[in-house]
Amino acid sequence: MIRISRKAQRGFTLIELMIVVAIIGILAAVAIPAFMDYMKKGKRSEAELNLDSIKKSNKTNYVEKASYVNATEAFTPAATCCGAPGSGVTKCLANSAAWHGLAGWDELSFEINEDHYFVYSYTGAGDTYTATARGDLDCDGATFDFVLNGTAVAGSPSSNLVKPARSD
Repeated sequence: MIRISRKAQRGFTLIELMIVVAIIGILAAVAIPAFMDYMKKGKRSEAELNLDSIKKSNKTNYVEKASYVNATEAFTPAATCCGAPGSGVTKCLANSAAWHGLAGWDELSFEINEDHYFVYSYTGAGDTYTATARGDLDCDGATFDFVLNGTAVAGSPSSNLVKPARSD
């Protein structure tokens, strides 16, 4: 007669399961805020990149014409990028037509043809200009601005980007 031995089945104890749940909870408590900060940083970079594009166009204009682009453009698009409350939409939808036909944006060769988080304005004349990117990344109604100030001293164009102290 052959004897088949059965090993005792052993599962996890309640204590072991509680320890695993506690470790997962601690990791989630640390990882989720860090992830949210990374997401906001990524969204903020859009403003910096687009303002840099305006800076380069304006510098080229200054070198060619000895003047920054002389124009005033209100925030484009005119409305905030937040959708209806509770809709979850936090981006402005791509709309190239919103940028065309506006003298300042045309002269700067500036348009946004992808979904975006910020609205942009521009004011410039002679040796100075100001470009602003305004955003509300979490759609709570509190906006913040990135401001690019350009000046030309003795024919030398320069600019300074002022970042918000805290954004959303």
